[in-house]
Amino acid sequence: MIARLSGTLIAKQPPLLVVDVGGVGYEVEAPLTVFYDLPETGKPVVLLTHMQVKDDAHTLYGFASEAERVLFRQLLKISGIGAKLALTILSGASGGELAQFVAEGDTAALTRLPGIGKKTAERIIIELRDKLDNLPATGTATTAGGDAAAPGAAAEATRALGALGFKPQEASRMVRQVAQPDMSAEDIIRLALKSTVKP
Repeated sequence: MIARLSGTLIAKQPPLLVVDVGGVGYEVEAPLTVFYDLPETGKPVVLLTHMQVKDDAHTLYGFASEAERVLFRQLLKISGIGAKLALTILSGASGGELAQFVAEGDTAALTRLPGIGKKTAERIIIELRDKLDNLPATGTATTAGGDAAAPGAAAEATRALGALGFKPQEASRMVRQVAQPDMSAEDIIRLALKSTVKP
């Protein structure tokens, strides 16, 4: 199985991208969130991959972080969700946002994603709720030259606040109130904790 690609990005046309590794071009399907952090074509790129083998095709799916790949694999285990729908879900919500929707039992937010009905949203929440604690941090992108995305930092901050004893809904609300683009998880946590101190 192919678990990682490190090479030169030679084409990107969502949801497909092509990575040249030693003269071999690997076609990879990826969520839209991966494309936001990709370098220009001709530049080095590293992707974590999940390989799906079927009778009629071998398909590679690419991810910028281990957390995205783990979420993709968890989604595949849910009845009624195939690779295409899992890719669509991760394109419409970052790993941090998806974890937040699940932690808060927010079926309304999930049904706003393309292809997700109420029953599928409820299944996602039931299936993933107990697995959120085992997800790796979503903050570190493996694509060349990209800083950690804000949703990853926000998710990390939410988990840290949960570890400090705040309820998931309360931690999510605190993070949403203070998080800004390009803030680190540490900055978000510091501001969120400050917001709980009454003047």
